[in-house]
Amino acid sequence: MSEMTPTPHNSAKNGDFAKTVLMPGDPLRAKYIAETFLEDAVMVNNVRGIHGYTGFYKGKRVSVMASGMGIPSIGIYAYELYHFYGVESIIRIGSAGAMHPDLRLRDIVIGQGACTNSRFADQFGLPGVFAPIADYGLLEKAVAAARAAGVRFKVGNLLSSDTFYSDNRDGDSWKKMGVLAVEMESAGLYLTAARAGKKALCICTISDGAEIGACTAEERQLTFTQMMEIALEIAE
Repeated sequence: MSEMTPTPHNSAKNGDFAKTVLMPGDPLRAKYIAETFLEDAVMVNNVRGIHGYTGFYKGKRVSVMASGMGIPSIGIYAYELYHFYGVESIIRIGSAGAMHPDLRLRDIVIGQGACTNSRFADQFGLPGVFAPIADYGLLEKAVAAARAAGVRFKVGNLLSSDTFYSDNRDGDSWKKMGVLAVEMESAGLYLTAARAGKKALCICTISDGAEIGACTAEERQLTFTQMMEIALEIAE
């Protein structure tokens, strides 16, 4: 752990974050989790409105902080948490668009791996294509927690896209390869964790899809509680 705290993007001090950080994209979802699920929650960061809190869940010290949208954003926050704050595990809890035909609104997708159209991995100078994957221990615990909770879920590949509004409608190509859902952050998190030698997992709730409609922004913020509870249960 570096002594470089606070960082350019985080006003917290050494020791302010727990070993596990839950990371939604939306700062208001981070606030909701802290106020709803954590005891004695304290705000430890609010640079650029990126709410970060640390508190206790069933006696475990847990943190939650937003990532913002997209791979560059989560790449910054995850890097600083892993390298400067001693964080060992980051669990992304976000929304995703359904690609698999069996997925319904509010189903859970646990990201075993993350495909991407981003070139984020180019920085590592690898002589080939790296496959960003979740930490297996966290994945195994999340599957067990989802089964115990009786929720509808699937495990498999996510697509982390750099574009929300795209001229290239290539979703069918990814569907043919069995990709379950599309979001914008998990590949960046998995790559950052791999380089840091740390743990990461992405748990998403299906918020929309071409054939199933869409949840509202308020519903995404306040009602995706099943993935929040799974992540809190497996926090180490």
